[in-house]
Amino acid sequence: MTVLSNKRGVELAEPVPAAPLPHPGPATAGHSIGASVRAYVALTKPRVIELLLITTIPVMFLAERGVPPLSTVLLTFAFGAMSAGAANAINCYIDRDIDALMRRTRRRPLARHEVTPARALVFGITLAVVSTAGFALTVNLVSAAGSLFAILFYIFVYSLLLKRRTSQNIVWGGIAGCMPVLIGWSAITGSYAWTPLVLFGVVFLWTPPHTWTLAMRYREDYAAVNVPMLPVVATERRVVTESLVYTYATVACSLLLWPVAAMGPVYGAVATVLGLIFLAEGHRLLRDVRAGVTGVHLRPMRFFHLSNVYLALLFTAVAVDPLLH
Repeated sequence: MTVLSNKRGVELAEPVPAAPLPHPGPATAGHSIGASVRAYVALTKPRVIELLLITTIPVMFLAERGVPPLSTVLLTFAFGAMSAGAANAINCYIDRDIDALMRRTRRRPLARHEVTPARALVFGITLAVVSTAGFALTVNLVSAAGSLFAILFYIFVYSLLLKRRTSQNIVWGGIAGCMPVLIGWSAITGSYAWTPLVLFGVVFLWTPPHTWTLAMRYREDYAAVNVPMLPVVATERRVVTESLVYTYATVACSLLLWPVAAMGPVYGAVATVLGLIFLAEGHRLLRDVRAGVTGVHLRPMRFFHLSNVYLALLFTAVAVDPLLH
């Protein structure tokens, strides 16, 4: 094991990269079709898509100020999933070299040679074309443009430009993950407004602490493949402190929606309670760091999992509140 020193003088242990998983071998005739389908679905990163759609559909309820047309919801859901899947599949193609070395990603289809790189790239481009055309033909051009922007931004700005070059990669790269909010709003209204921009801000500010606490858990993975996530190039105290700052900003932005969108008491109460819980967990993490807690005892994944719950429940309140007043 060697020791790295970043520009700030923080010594980082460089682990020996994990060996790629062995080639799984050809599937049997009875399982080849099913295995191929599962591999292509895995390329789209379904769990990431779920999170993106959590922020899309509730905004449609808010834009409609009631229950939006079912056909619009289904079309936006379908083409939104394709759009996110396209960006994720092409990201898998770009990151196939480092995915094979990281514990968290070494079971992805390209790392396991279940799909060839060329086919993964064609699959991603096909999804991008179909999703953009689908939005344009069945929803509206504004949503189509937003979808295409999200795909291109994730691929060219985050994956190719920022991810391997700067610790601010996820801050600005996270803009792509904020676009479903605008897509959901424009699917109903055909335009943008201050209300979805505030929710865009919520997701934008929520993304860094959400991702950095996950990266704390897999810091050695990122260090081994030279991806400068903030936990790789900074001390745990700095990472947790910056995460808490972004958490305060997230909660403040969520409360800003209350007057901007004329939300009712349900949203106000939920946003306030969730915000307090979210901040309390952030302070718990900072308190542990200041007390010298390190390694597995620090438990940054508690914050990470809570951040998922926070966003899901907050956007649930976004959908429910208009139905109640």
